[in-house]
Order: sequence, then C-alpha cells, then structure tokens
Amino acid sequence: MDINYRLMTPEDQPQALKLWIACKNGLNEKDDSYEGIEKYLKRNPTTSFVATCEDNIVGVILCGHDGRRGFIQHMSVSPDKRRLGIARHLVDLALEALKKEGINKVALVAFEYNEIGNAFWESIGFTERTDLVYRNKALVELKKIDT
Repeated sequence: MDINYRLMTPEDQPQALKLWIACKNGLNEKDDSYEGIEKYLKRNPTTSFVATCEDNIVGVILCGHDGRRGFIQHMSVSPDKRRLGIARHLVDLALEALKKEGINKVALVAFEYNEIGNAFWESIGFTERTDLVYRNKALVELKKIDT
C-alpha cells in the first residue's frame, strides 16, 4: 500500500469533510463549509496536509497559525488505515511547516470522549493543560454537521 503526502488544497475539502464527519471532529456548517475551509487554507497555505492512497484521502490535518501560536483544527485518519504511521507523519509535516514559519508552540482541542485521539496526542508529546478553561462564544448560530 502506497501512501502519498501533499499540501491540502480547497479541492480536497469534500473528501476531507467526509473523513472528518466519519470521525466526529466537531464540525459546523459555517466554519467547515467549502468556503470556510478555503478561507482557512488561503490564510494558512503551507501548514495543512493530506495523505492519499489510490487517489483517495485517507488522512488529513487542518493546521494553521495566527502569527504567534499554531493550532491543529482537525486531524483524522480513516479507521481502516490506522496504525500505519499516517497520523504521526501528518503531524510531523504540519509541525515542521509551522517551525519554518517561526511558530514555536502549537495547541489543539480534543473531545474528552475521544479516547483514541487523546491517547495518540499524549503518545507524541502533546500534554494536557489542566490549568486552563476552554471558552467559546459563537458569533452566529452554528449547526453541527457531524452528529
């Protein structure tokens, strides 16, 4: 099985969205729409990647920064392609891209119930911050699309 890696493009969004929905990444119809992802990729053109196998996206990481801090927005690997090093390779690509842009620290949010994801992040050195309270405020009504 040949896995290839490349920068994510707006054209990848339909396949990426399917994968994120299957993996319950916490999506909404505005931020994760074609336009929302396209806007994110234009702002962060060098930090998001896909893994492909036979022209199908089997892994994707949406990653960017605000000039100060990196942030991994969504990262998923197809369940039938897990434990092959795809997730680790995608993370390595994204972190290296952030370093090239002068970013020194990266954060992410993982659902507490996502035991597989949390175990993965812990295994590659992402530590849990128990000294923070994550806060969120929607500026418009957002409808979930992955439930």
